[in-house]
Amino acid sequence: MDLNPELLAVSHRKVRTVTMRAIAIAVFLLTSGPALVAQTETPTEKSPAKTAAAQTPEELNTREYITLLRRDVNAEKAKLLGSVMQLDAEDAAKFWPIYRDYEAELNKLNDLRVANIREYVRTYADMSDAKADQLTQNAMAYQKQRDELLAKYYARVKEQLGAITAARFVQVEDQLLTLIDLKIDSSLPVVGS
Repeated sequence: MDLNPELLAVSHRKVRTVTMRAIAIAVFLLTSGPALVAQTETPTEKSPAKTAAAQTPEELNTREYITLLRRDVNAEKAKLLGSVMQLDAEDAAKFWPIYRDYEAELNKLNDLRVANIREYVRTYADMSDAKADQLTQNAMAYQKQRDELLAKYYARVKEQLGAITAARFVQVEDQLLTLIDLKIDSSLPVVGS
C-alpha cells in the first residue's frame, strides 16, 4: 500500500495543530488558578522573555494566548470561590491565606501533569505499550498526590474554620478540579486513535 506523502504531511500538520491546542488548553487550565490576590511566577516557570529564543512561533503564540485567558479565569475563580464559600471578613482573613498556600502547592504539582501531557503529545504518533503504561502510571500518581493535597488542606481549613466550611471548600474545589479535568481530557486525542 502506497501512502501519499502529501496526505501524510497534511495529516501530520493536523495532528500537530490538535496537539499544540491540547497543550495550550491543558497548560492554561493547570496554571490559571493561583492569582487570587497577586499573580507571581513559580520557580519552574520561565517568563516569555527568558525563553523566547528557545520557542517556536507556534509555542510563543500559545503562551500569549494562555496569558491573555489566564487573567479572566483567575478573576472568575476568585469571584466564584468567594461567593460560594460565604465567608465573613473574619473567616475570609483565615481562609484565603490557607487557600493561597494550597494553590501554590497545587501549581507545583500541576507541573508534573503538564510534563506528562507534553510527553504524551510528543510521543502520541509513535505510542508504545511501555510509554502508554508510563504515562498512565504518571497520571494516576498525579491524581493520588492531588487528592492527598486536598485532604491536607481540608484538615487545615477544618482546624481554622470548622468542618462545615472545610467541607464546602472541598466540595467547591473538587467541582472546579473535575471541570478542569474534563476540559483537559476532552481536548486530548484518545491514545491509539
